[in-house]
Amino acid sequence: TKPTDVHSPGTNSAAPDRYSWCQIPRRTRSVRGVSDTGGDGRPKSDTMVRLSDLHESEAEHLRARAEAMPRFECEQWITPKPLSDSTVAIVSTCGMHRRDDPPFTPGAVDYRLVPRGVDWGDIVMSHISANFDRSGLADDPNVAMPLDRLEELADAGEIGGVSQWHYTFMGAHPAPQMFEQSGTEVGRLLADDGVDVALLVPI
Repeated sequence: TKPTDVHSPGTNSAAPDRYSWCQIPRRTRSVRGVSDTGGDGRPKSDTMVRLSDLHESEAEHLRARAEAMPRFECEQWITPKPLSDSTVAIVSTCGMHRRDDPPFTPGAVDYRLVPRGVDWGDIVMSHISANFDRSGLADDPNVAMPLDRLEELADAGEIGGVSQWHYTFMGAHPAPQMFEQSGTEVGRLLADDGVDVALLVPI
C-alpha cells in the first residue's frame, strides 16, 4: 500500500449514504428549461452545453469566472514513448474515492488514491458541487473515472500497461493555483510508480 503521508489523514468508515451511487434507468437527460435536443438535432445529453443554452446571468457568471482564471506558462514539450509501450494512470477531478476514505470538503485541495482493480461498489463520490448532472455517472462511473476502459486498452495492446494507483481531486475550485503543492506531489508519485502518461479527466 501507499505510505499514509500521501493520503488524506483519518478515515471515515461510516461515510454518509448520500455519497453512494444510486442506479437509475437510462434516459435522455436535459437541462431544466432547455430543449432536449441540440442545434444539430442530437439529444442534449450527447452535446456540450454552451453558454448560450444557459440563463443570461448564469452565462455571464461563468464567463467572468473563466476570464479571472490565472494564466500559466507552458512547459517545454516532450516527445513521449509510444502509447503501446506506456503505463497510463488516471488523474480526475471527479471527487470519487474509496468508501472508507474521508470525504472531500469545501475548498479541498488534497487528493485521494484509487487502486487498480478497485470494486466499483467500494467507490463513492463526495464532490460538493451541485452544478453538474450526476445521473450519467450513476449509469456508468467510467464517464468520470474510466478505469475499465484503461484495462480494455491494455488487454488490446493499445497501451503498455495500467498504473497500480490512480488519483482524484475535487474540481470546481475557484483558485486552481492552490493545487500546486498537491499536484506536484502527485506528479512525483506518478514518476516514482513508472507512469509514462497521466490521463487528465476534468469534471
